[in-house]
Amino acid sequence: MGQFLPAVLGVAALLLIATGSGADESTGPSPTIWNFDSDKPETPPAGFAFGRTGGGREGRWVVRAENDAPSAPNVLAQVDADATDYRFPVAFSGPEMNDLRLSVKCKPVAGKVDQGCGLVFRLKDADNYYLTRANALEDNVRLYHVVKGRRQQFAGWNGKVASGVWHELAVEAQGDHFQVFFNGKKVIDAHDKTFTAAGKIGVWTKADSVIYFDDLSAQPLGNSH
Repeated sequence: MGQFLPAVLGVAALLLIATGSGADESTGPSPTIWNFDSDKPETPPAGFAFGRTGGGREGRWVVRAENDAPSAPNVLAQVDADATDYRFPVAFSGPEMNDLRLSVKCKPVAGKVDQGCGLVFRLKDADNYYLTRANALEDNVRLYHVVKGRRQQFAGWNGKVASGVWHELAVEAQGDHFQVFFNGKKVIDAHDKTFTAAGKIGVWTKADSVIYFDDLSAQPLGNSH
């Protein structure tokens, strides 16, 4: 038994060296997550700036307490239902990132013209950014670049986007390669070279869309800055 025990310990040590303990393996930087739970309800969220692409009102972004929030108690809500068609309110924050995984949980609440919830990334300002969005009235997910206020689609997917329920929308951007995920399923795989520099990230709506957002998460991939 005295000779067997050292042999077993030796094999275990070799396996530990070969496989690693897990603690030292690099999984990249931790994500920055906004759950809005420390913000005061009915006020704008801390650390965000706001803008609008197109016309109409600027939009009204407030934190709200919602019983069905994915991470209770609060969500971020865009509640201005101005029906101007080419109107895209944006709420954005730092740090600036280039290659990243960006995700959010969103619920389309109301809107007769649109019910679009979106993610923006590599944002320079409210007129220049990438956008992926899901629309509950059109039942589709789209991927755009917005240049000098002009929105141009370069990829899309058609499929059910339900109103009144929470969804998860995510995008991975690495160089000119973009992958979009809806409720955990990859729905878009595309390339584009319009914006190559790091930019801010955030959320987006269209026209009279009233949308709730929660658990906005941004994680750099590789040398993102």
